Amino acid sequence: MTNRLRTQIEEEEAEQQKLIVEEKRDQEFPDNWFTQFFTKGFWNAESATRALPFLLFIAFLGMVYIANMHLAERNIRDINKISKEVKELSWDFKTTKAELAFKSTLTQVVKRSDTLGLGLKESLTPPQKLTDTEVKNEH
Repeated sequence: MTNRLRTQIEEEEAEQQKLIVEEKRDQEFPDNWFTQFFTKGFWNAESATRALPFLLFIAFLGMVYIANMHLAERNIRDINKISKEVKELSWDFKTTKAELAFKSTLTQVVKRSDTLGLGLKESLTPPQKLTDTEVKNEH
């Protein structure tokens, strides 16, 4: 009798342990809308596999967008650098033009010719104005 009673007690204990194990599994996954959405809802392994190409396409578009932004920023930096260079060259052109205009005046040409020994002299008589009738009379 004792053996039989012992086996019944062991069976009852095993059943209680199974119930405890089953209860723990229920506690690991609570029954809320989030778990129902992923377990019982439309999102399962098959739908995830079908959505994978679309997700890869979206990821590719994201990478293209980022690359485009980097390219645009680099172009803006190049444009700013070139515009600064153009301003500097414009200033150089204006200063060179002003120096040339100053050096081509009559007094500066005479001073430079004296230093070089060309023998040029400044005109003492003012220039005369010619009209069409005087030019036709001479011919």
